[in-house]
Amino acid sequence: MAMLPLWLLAPAAAAASPIAAPLPPLLPWHGASEQLIVRDDDPWVTPAERAHFDDTPSYDATRAWLDRLVAASPLLSIERFGTSAQGRPLYYVRAGKGGARKPVLLVQAGIHAGEIDGKDAGLMLLRDIALRGKDRLLDHADLVFVPIFNADGHERASPWNRPNQRGPRSMGWRTTAQNLNLNRDYGKADTPEMRAMLALIRLVDPALYLDLHVTDGVDHQYDITYAFAGWRGYYARSRAIGRWLDTRLRPAMDAALTRAGHNPFYYVSLKDDADPDAGIMQDPDQLRFSTGYGDTAHVPTVLLETHSLKPYRQRVLGTYVFVEEALRLVGEQGAALAGAIAADRADRPRDLVVTWKPDPKPLYTVTYRGIAHDTYRSVAAGAPVVRWLGRPVTQAMPVYGSAPDVSVTLPRAWWVPVTATATIERLKAHGIAMETIAMPRTLSLDMVRLSAPALQPANEGHVPLRARFAHEARSETMMPGSVRVPADQPLGLLAATLLEAESPDSLLQWGFFPDILQRTEYMEGYAIAPLADAMLARDPALKAAFDRALADDPALAADPAKRLAWFYRRTPYYDDRYLLYPVGRELAGR
Repeated sequence: MAMLPLWLLAPAAAAASPIAAPLPPLLPWHGASEQLIVRDDDPWVTPAERAHFDDTPSYDATRAWLDRLVAASPLLSIERFGTSAQGRPLYYVRAGKGGARKPVLLVQAGIHAGEIDGKDAGLMLLRDIALRGKDRLLDHADLVFVPIFNADGHERASPWNRPNQRGPRSMGWRTTAQNLNLNRDYGKADTPEMRAMLALIRLVDPALYLDLHVTDGVDHQYDITYAFAGWRGYYARSRAIGRWLDTRLRPAMDAALTRAGHNPFYYVSLKDDADPDAGIMQDPDQLRFSTGYGDTAHVPTVLLETHSLKPYRQRVLGTYVFVEEALRLVGEQGAALAGAIAADRADRPRDLVVTWKPDPKPLYTVTYRGIAHDTYRSVAAGAPVVRWLGRPVTQAMPVYGSAPDVSVTLPRAWWVPVTATATIERLKAHGIAMETIAMPRTLSLDMVRLSAPALQPANEGHVPLRARFAHEARSETMMPGSVRVPADQPLGLLAATLLEAESPDSLLQWGFFPDILQRTEYMEGYAIAPLADAMLARDPALKAAFDRALADDPALAADPAKRLAWFYRRTPYYDDRYLLYPVGRELAGR
């Protein structure tokens, strides 16, 4: 075999001996939650405990351990609820005592499969509920636990997947086998995994939904950070749920975590990564995220983000405490939580803020437990880079938010044509109520026409669309199979977020309607030029408008084809469905 030149061998040699990413200094930690760990010789030691939290079990090893635990306890059952893109079963463990229907805590681990703390915490908690005396947690609530949501990403495990995270030794991949991020898929529901999760949510109708993650980014003293819509009273569309989360869950959760030796705080996102002292952000959640979906669909949802720079052992134990306290709260305050959910599902807001803009004034200021930092000039970056020094500091930190930008008044209903099959499928996947017509219906509708459409860089399997939007009244005939989606329903806000053109999470802006960007008819120069000359000769107002357009746009004035196109758009030959969003809005009184 011929020898390869050294310059070809060099990259392979470098890849075979990678350099571990250096992480900031580690803060020492001990807490009462360490008592949750069992001995190595315990017959029900979990795989992570047996590995001293150095590693996490594979998909098969996790399932084998859970099957053994379920077989040992009448409190547990295991069910399949879907299939991953590569064919792996998606499953949940249900813990309950049976009897009358109880509120359900739905806990989801591994939506980002490298952020797998929740899986190993859940195994420990299930063991302690089933076999170690914590079954009282099931007296007034059930637990539904999904240990591995992104099953395909979980099996793409490697020590080199998450360079900003301390353990486990080999962790899964962020996205699915289709390279899609499940925590960007709640609205558009592209993946089989997300469609299965939405069906599970409808099936169990959780009183509380936990989405378990690990965060990257800024260094600080907190090991358990979390967030929900309505934190400190801000941005909740589900206002009663937001109040319950803020006034009932937050103080109880902070107290439980503190007692266990953990340090809880709001999920930290810096205002300026280059200046960690400039403030942190608290923004409204978008539908694409779990918390935005929960807020819009009136499902109480909490995002847990353990801190990636803390050791895996500490993070898993903090997650255990978080889930245990959530289960206790659901059982203890099920009636109050059910009342909040019912109030929000009965609410019928008339308006919806679809876009927000930065608010230059802080919402409030907090006492923040940070880590000292400086900067150094990186030779590779050619610029200053933040360096964390491992020394605790306490400081006043402003928290910035957003102000409403664009709002829409909700119609009586939306009409989706039978041709928009992907949109109708997504609405059904969400369980949104709709009426399918069997006969043609001619309707007076408010519709949206796009101008200046611009395709964005590919994102999450789509080519998103941005444009300007103008509303116009039209008479439209909807053919059999088209659907009417009423706004007067519990999921009216979810329907609005998916169907209103101005919504950044609308299916239109995700790129579900590329057909409206294409023109299929045209007019030859020999036909349009004499017609345009005649139009100019007989219509002084049109001539004045054309002259203004030429003066305002030198590119138009210099391009004969653009000049003729200007007139073509003003003839009855022009395609009046070009750039017309085919979803119609049925307004009140029409």
